[in-house]
Amino acid sequence: MLEVHQFPCLDDNYGFLVHDPASGETVAIDTPDGAEYLRQAAARGWTITQVWNTHWHPDHAGGNEAIKAGTGATVTAPAVDAPKIAGVDRTVSQGDTVALGAFTARVIDVGGHTLGHIAYHLPEAGIAFVGDALFALGCGRMFEGTAPQFWASLERLKALPAETTLYCAHEYTAANAKFAVHADPDNAALAVYAAEIAAKRARDEPTVPFSLERELVTNPFLRADDADLRGRWGGGDAVATFARLREAKNAF
Repeated sequence: MLEVHQFPCLDDNYGFLVHDPASGETVAIDTPDGAEYLRQAAARGWTITQVWNTHWHPDHAGGNEAIKAGTGATVTAPAVDAPKIAGVDRTVSQGDTVALGAFTARVIDVGGHTLGHIAYHLPEAGIAFVGDALFALGCGRMFEGTAPQFWASLERLKALPAETTLYCAHEYTAANAKFAVHADPDNAALAVYAAEIAAKRARDEPTVPFSLERELVTNPFLRADDADLRGRWGGGDAVATFARLREAKNAF
């Protein structure tokens, strides 16, 4: 089985190292802080052999060159965002695959936060790394994409097996929960989830990773096609409802 090591980086990022004991390979999922990634890997006796970037933002790709210099790791990045990313060796797009030992990760186009944002789904391990496309009870700001593009991206994530464990890149869940309850106040499952999140954060515990199955019934951005949410937010369809939710979250 793969080993996933999660650790805090910068102000509110999470770093992820994924290690395959059989091959000895280790992949860095994004690189918010190259020096910290190298320290975390060394503490476990791991050598980073690959970097998989999800998008171009500096708190996701800013450590590429430091890791390459320290380890010779190869960098895989989304094709659309690659011109803004340092040290890229290979570009990938929707449907491509990357390998970690005997494990294969499928690349999913989740553009919207940036135009070229991608996620990495490892079906054999039941996990996906979604960067800033999806958060626990939230989604990324729509900096570059359009509402139809972003909603199509979320639909691709919704189509993953419900039991998939999701790893997002930031500890934003407490703030997301407050907006989610505002957006969907009659959702009993959401109320329970929000209370659990508040308790975890009070104990300074991470809320990442999280279950896709739970998000499907609680995350308002994934539920923009729900009739109740469409009625509450006045969206004629899922795309319009998603757009209204995203605009409201921006100002919340």
